[in-house]
Amino acid sequence: MSPTNEQARVFFALWPSQPESVALADWQPALKELCGGRVMRPDTLHTTLVFMGEIETHRLQAAQLAAQEVQAESFELCFDAAHYWGHNHIVFASPGNVPPQLQQLVIDLEQRLSKHRLVFERRPYKPHVTLLRNAQWKDAELPLMPAVRWQIRDFVLVQSKSDEQGAHYEVLAQLPLIHGLDSL
Repeated sequence: MSPTNEQARVFFALWPSQPESVALADWQPALKELCGGRVMRPDTLHTTLVFMGEIETHRLQAAQLAAQEVQAESFELCFDAAHYWGHNHIVFASPGNVPPQLQQLVIDLEQRLSKHRLVFERRPYKPHVTLLRNAQWKDAELPLMPAVRWQIRDFVLVQSKSDEQGAHYEVLAQLPLIHGLDSL
C-alpha cells in the first residue's frame, strides 16, 4: 500500500475532562450489575459528533481545516439518564435536554465537511456516551443516575486504532468553540 492510500478511522467528538469522565464512569458499576456486559474504559468515554470512518491519511488535514471553519458556541451538556439499545446491546448515558448549540455544532460541522467533499456517516444525531457493551436488558427504565455536567468549550478530531489490547483513541486535533454569552 503506498503512503497516499493509507487509511485512518476517524471521527469528531466531544471529549470529557478527567472529572467528567470519572463522573460518567461512576455510573458503570451499578449498571453493569443490572445489565452485565463489558465496561468501557474511562479514557475512551466520549460523545461522537460526526463519524467519518476510514479516510485516506492525506485527507486528515482537510478534515481538520473544514472543522476549523465551524462557528458554534460553547455550551453546557448535562447527561442525566441511562438507557439501553437492544439492537447493539449497549448501555449509554444521554442528556434529557439537547442544547440548541449542540445541534448547531453538528449541523455546521456536517456542512463544512460536505463543502470540502469529505465523506461521513449521515444519520439522525442522538448524543450519547457508551458506558457498557454486550449488555442485556429489557425495555424497563434503568435507575436514575446523578447528573454529569460537561462544559463544552471545544471538540476534537480523533483517530481510532486497534491492537491486541483492543481499541484506543488518539486525539489528532482540538478545535475551540466560540465563547457564548452564557458560557464560563
